[in-house]
Amino acid sequence: MKGKIALITILADDAQKLKKFYQDVMGFEVQADHGQYIEFQSEGVRFAVCGRAFLADATGIAGYKEPKRGHSFELAFPAASPKDVDKIYQELIKKGAKPVREPADMPWGQRTGFFADPEGNVHEIFASL
Repeated sequence: MKGKIALITILADDAQKLKKFYQDVMGFEVQADHGQYIEFQSEGVRFAVCGRAFLADATGIAGYKEPKRGHSFELAFPAASPKDVDKIYQELIKKGAKPVREPADMPWGQRTGFFADPEGNVHEIFASL
């Protein structure tokens, strides 16, 4: 097998609430909405939100219904410049993203700001310094 990711799916307690966030706040267009599975148009890698209970039923794995603990993934959204990181971060917060950490210059050579979606998944907006 060649290592390649074709789809990233965020598991959700409330798939429609996350759909609204990724559509209205993050600017993704809905490609398909099947209620508990929503796929967005995304360049490069397919991106979706799926209800935990729906995936538990589809796979037969009851563990998908267990409460989420900790953080197991992060999405990183690129900005055109470090100045744009600050601007976009403030826009995301005004639209409803939860602030986690204001943009700052990071030791790995990027300006990065961290925010969360309505279910607490932490993501970042970044640009190279």
